[in-house]
Amino acid sequence: MSFPPPFYRFRPHPWHGLEIGPEPPRIVHAYIELTPFDWVKYEIDKTTGYLRVDRPQPSSSLPPTLYGFIPRTLCGQRVAGLSEGSSRGDGDPLDICVLSERPITRAEVILNARVVGGIRILDGGEADDKIVAVLHNDAVWSTVNSITAIPDVLVSRLTHYFSTYKLVAGTPARITVEGVYDHDHAAKVVAAAMADYRDEYGQ
Repeated sequence: MSFPPPFYRFRPHPWHGLEIGPEPPRIVHAYIELTPFDWVKYEIDKTTGYLRVDRPQPSSSLPPTLYGFIPRTLCGQRVAGLSEGSSRGDGDPLDICVLSERPITRAEVILNARVVGGIRILDGGEADDKIVAVLHNDAVWSTVNSITAIPDVLVSRLTHYFSTYKLVAGTPARITVEGVYDHDHAAKVVAAAMADYRDEYGQ
């Protein structure tokens, strides 16, 4: 009986074991944790690499797009340096929202995403940027290269979601949405997160 080589016997960690993408910082891999149909907030378990139930969504808001992170990135000091008012990065991989015309209803998938912009967010004073991207080979979104080409209503839904998705009744809001930026600045944020990851974990 033959067995697969050792490399194929084990699942790579989605944060550390996957490639960042084919043409970073413009075209990157997105590992999807949440879909627009999820009433529960799932988040990568940093130790095992599996999805963990973080919490039920505390409000009626659902994520307007696919939501996950870019492998081999880290929100550290370089990312914080691009986010005015932040004390540091949040220490997590860089978050990414991906627009797709066809519904993608399952998480734990990897896709190629083209970076078109981002949302600058502070979470308790920490930089917690959300990169905005489109599915690279999407039939509708494939020609979009700038966040300015995305309808304002979709961008507004994203900013509203992130301003409310951690709200708990009776407690002050921790999240502030500081603004939206275009693809040039987004590419700088992705590059900074790649460098922060290398500083922390090496190649």
